[in-house]
Amino acid sequence: MAKQPQPISPLKNFFAGGFGGVCLVFVGHPLDTIKVRLQTQPKPQPGQTPLYSGTFDCFRKTLVGEGVRGLYRGMAAPIIGVTPMFAVCFFGFGLGKRLQQTKPDDVLTYPQLFAAGMLSGVFTTVIMAPGERIKCLLQIQAATGETKYSGSLDCAKQLYREAGIRGVYKGTVLTLMRDVPASGMYFMTYEWLKNILTPEEKSVSDLSVPRILFAGGLAGIFNWAVAIPPDVLKSRFQTAPAGKYPNGFRDVLRELIREEGVASLYKGFVAVMIRAFPANAACFLGFEVAMKFLNWVAPGL
Repeated sequence: MAKQPQPISPLKNFFAGGFGGVCLVFVGHPLDTIKVRLQTQPKPQPGQTPLYSGTFDCFRKTLVGEGVRGLYRGMAAPIIGVTPMFAVCFFGFGLGKRLQQTKPDDVLTYPQLFAAGMLSGVFTTVIMAPGERIKCLLQIQAATGETKYSGSLDCAKQLYREAGIRGVYKGTVLTLMRDVPASGMYFMTYEWLKNILTPEEKSVSDLSVPRILFAGGLAGIFNWAVAIPPDVLKSRFQTAPAGKYPNGFRDVLRELIREEGVASLYKGFVAVMIRAFPANAACFLGFEVAMKFLNWVAPGL
């Protein structure tokens, strides 16, 4: 294993992670919109065709019907939330690594990196859950033809007025179920790929841009391979009318399996995987660039 850059600075991870998250949203949001619309489209009646036949049909209909702006529907919520969310995510990963070191020059094993990544998933849920709830509601309302919410802030106000803080945080458990194991896979895969792509006698901090992009993109794919089933459940649960699923995700899971089969847990798979590589490649490249800048301007931070 190539030696990790030392020492680990959770504070630098915080600032660099925020910048990486902004890069991820700009690159990946259009396909996130497609993913949510595919996951939440209503089951067609007998003899009727589905609203969207697949990823490319959904992309075409969205682009034709709403223009480019339609692909970026609901982006305000993740942009507002993504900087602190990814900042906290990378901070949690850095803290998780630091907590497992007995001395500053310890090189962590891959199970330890996985554990540090899982900690980051716990950290981000407080920000991620309400942002995901608002984003999903805004993404599907254009497809249904209704305009209940004028924007992210209006959506948050209405949710709070209707059900209080519980309404804003609906889907928190499912967000945890998605993000804790997926974040562990995400960061462990990225560190593993950086190590195997680093030439002998070189530091991982000197990895070239194409190799960072490759490692970050594949890390995103591994992350979503773990996250898709709970993400489908989360999207369905967060966009359902109040009271539809009184037992939470168990009701969502039973309904999906009963009506649409196990394959329904992988709805939006193509859109997710197409989005995962470029979005996460951009995220990790943004993170590494920001980290080098911080090491240059504030080496003691």
